[in-house]
Amino acid sequence: MENKVIWITGASSGIGEALAYQFNALGAKIIISARRENALCGVKSKCKFPDNVVVLPLDLTHYESLENITEKAFSFYGHIDVLVNNGGLSQRSLIIDTKFDVYQQMINVNYLGTLNLTKHVLPYFISQKSGHFVTVTSLMGKFSSPYRSGYCGAKHALHGFFDALRMEHEKDNIDVTIICPGFIQTNVAKNALTGDGSALQKEDNATKNGMPVSDCAKEIISAIKKKRFETYIGGKEKFGIYLKRFFPKLLHKVVMSSKVR
Repeated sequence: MENKVIWITGASSGIGEALAYQFNALGAKIIISARRENALCGVKSKCKFPDNVVVLPLDLTHYESLENITEKAFSFYGHIDVLVNNGGLSQRSLIIDTKFDVYQQMINVNYLGTLNLTKHVLPYFISQKSGHFVTVTSLMGKFSSPYRSGYCGAKHALHGFFDALRMEHEKDNIDVTIICPGFIQTNVAKNALTGDGSALQKEDNATKNGMPVSDCAKEIISAIKKKRFETYIGGKEKFGIYLKRFFPKLLHKVVMSSKVR
């Protein structure tokens, strides 16, 4: 990763923040983005080599601004080697209780915002004849769970889009890695939207007892180095991938009997 230029969205907290620290410590030049500029400046100040960190605020739902922001991102170092699409938002509510506006927000942030930014970066990657899209989805992008219908739907959509992108642009020396974390110790549950659009503002036990975020970041960096197509990160919840593929009814029973909410 030394001297690589890496752009990370959702870098103000959680997985994105942990990636920023680890990429920076490995000698990479990083561009960190999220909505909260103050939080990004705090992340930069904690990096081992802060002079190798550029703060670039963005909001993935402000679609009209992303073209200019992308141009600015490429202007800092003249190129970007890796775009880590990590910005996102979760949900905790039953379908019957969830307003349509919440579903729109799930799609706007998790899917369309990521798609839009990727579309703006793609011509640069084609022009430089190299580039690596790394998109953090979720195990919920491979199978579903109650209380997460909108989140699951948006994350499933990312898999369809980025699998197609990989096929279309393999000829341009562009790589695509899809990262599927399970329960990671972040604020994803606290920040999740409830049915009326308000934040949940409380932790769940599965997230609280999940993998430390620094360990998750290490596994993500390993997957990037190896240019994996897809990687699954977490504890026993990872086995849901294989149950879904071979024993979908068993997975249904396992999920329904769990206390994950």
